[in-house]
Order: sequence, then C-alpha cells, then structure tokens
Amino acid sequence: MRAVIADHPGAPDVLHPIVLPDPEPGPGQVRVAVEVVATTFIDTLIRAGSPVAPPATFPVVPGNGVGGSIDLVGPGVDPAWIGARVVTATGGTGGYASLALARTADLHRVPEPLGLPDATALLADGRTAVGLHHAAGIRPGQTVVITAAAGGVGSILVQLAKASGAIVSALAGSSDKLDHARTLGADITVNYRDHDWTTRLRSAVPDGMSVVFDGVGAQTTPALLTLIRPGGRYVQHGAAGGSWGTIDPTTAAAKNITVIPLAAIGTTPDELFSFTERALDLAAQGTIRPTIGRTFPLQDAAQAHAAIGSRTITGKTLLLP
Repeated sequence: MRAVIADHPGAPDVLHPIVLPDPEPGPGQVRVAVEVVATTFIDTLIRAGSPVAPPATFPVVPGNGVGGSIDLVGPGVDPAWIGARVVTATGGTGGYASLALARTADLHRVPEPLGLPDATALLADGRTAVGLHHAAGIRPGQTVVITAAAGGVGSILVQLAKASGAIVSALAGSSDKLDHARTLGADITVNYRDHDWTTRLRSAVPDGMSVVFDGVGAQTTPALLTLIRPGGRYVQHGAAGGSWGTIDPTTAAAKNITVIPLAAIGTTPDELFSFTERALDLAAQGTIRPTIGRTFPLQDAAQAHAAIGSRTITGKTLLLP
C-alpha cells in the first residue's frame, strides 16, 4: 500500500511517501480502501513531537480518520460489511495510507445524501463540535463567542450555536475567514489579530458573553475570560495558538464561571460514537455542513501540514490517496 510516514519528530518535511505491505485485518477488524484522509491540528502536533500532543512512537504513519469502502474483513467479522461506505477512526495512527485497518466498533456508515469528503471532514471535527455544543447547553438568545470560527470545529460550532437561537460572535484571524463565518450565520465578527479586538468585542456585546468556545488558547484565554458575564460558561477545547491557555481560578470563581474542558465531552466510547452519528445525521439533514478548505494528494501530506501550520486555510484539510 501507499502511505506517508514520519521517521522522527520534526518540521512538515519529515513526512515522506513510502510503500508498505498491505495490512491484514485481525479479529474484530476490517480493512478500508481509503478514498479520503482527514487531517487534524493534532496530527501536526504529533508529527512535531509537541509536548501537548498525544504520545506517539516513531516511525509513525499519522492519521486517525479515513473514509472509504471496506474491502476485507477479519476473522469473525460479518462479511456483509464488505463494500460498505464508511468513515472511521483508525486507533490514533495509520490513516495516511491507501489502506487502513479499523475496529468494527468504530465504523460509521455514511448516510446516502453525504459524499465521502464531507463525511470524513465531519468524523473528528463534527464529533467534537457536537459534543462541545451539548456540554455548553446553549439556550435561545444567549450570546456566544467562537474562536477559530472558520476552522474545522469552529465553523460547525457557528452553525450549531446559530441553530440553537444564539447570538453568535465569530473570532478569526483574517477578513476572508470572517467573511466565511458570516456565511455560516455569525452575527458579529472580530479579527483577533487586531490590537483592539477585545475592545471591539466588548462594544459589540456590552453585557458580556454567555458562552465562550476557545480553540486557540495561549494569550487569547485570559482576555476572553474577562468578557464572560457572571454565571457564564467557558469551553476550552484547543491550542491553535501554540499552547493551552491558562485559566485564573480566582477570576473564574469570582464570576461564577463554569469551566468545561475538552475532557468533559465523550467520557465513554459510546458517547463519542453517538456524537459522530449525530454530526453525520445533522449534515444529511442539511442543518450543518463542513467547510473543506483544501485537498492535497496523499504524497503531499508535508505540504498539507505546512499549510495547516500557517493557519491560512479556512476549514478542513483533506488528503486524497
């Protein structure tokens, strides 16, 4: 099979194409003939050997999400799975390949109205966004701010919050991304690369925010914390700014702010599975749509990682074997 591997941690150019033996599924596994590979910001952290990334053993074939058709099943697996169109996690790694193994417990059948690229784009980001939205408990009329609002997770959160009747403020780092957030339903848009972004956001929502979804972290976190109204919720789910933001417990306690970490969603495998199913169903119904920013051939995974790292892409980046 064709694959992309990193022999050691490093910059995007440590990723290179390789030919590996075709994998054989074991008990409880299937093999997917991969048509679409999802990339995530976490993939780039793993590749770089970042201390905030999940641990990985090198050499490693990155990738934890693929879409395609099942071409082989392992011992004891119902052969009726063969030919099924699915999206699935791969156990953390092994996704950047033309063939990938997955457990039957991780398989999601793709609803007929959805294409594989859209379904694959929703696999991780849709699950995360649906879980975060559920944990936040948004009610109609509440004010919500979403950082990285044109990214894979953020763009779905904008749509989910709007569908809940919220007044949505979208934060992003370029005018193109802010324009895209408006097309998804954002009521207020602010460029957080501007020096006065907090002043502008406070002016737009003088009573403060009911809910903040923070996927950027770093220095954005303490600034956002001051904008939450008493009794609000702060949902921390990413570190796109390079590090997790530090939450001052005194400030949070003084304003009775509920801090909801990423670990609070999907506390069981069944819950995570149900969030993905929900995201696929919502997309099939037309309630949400993923934003696919760019696609790259599988062998150009290094270029894809460089583009993700530059934070210039709107939405999801996919690889096509």
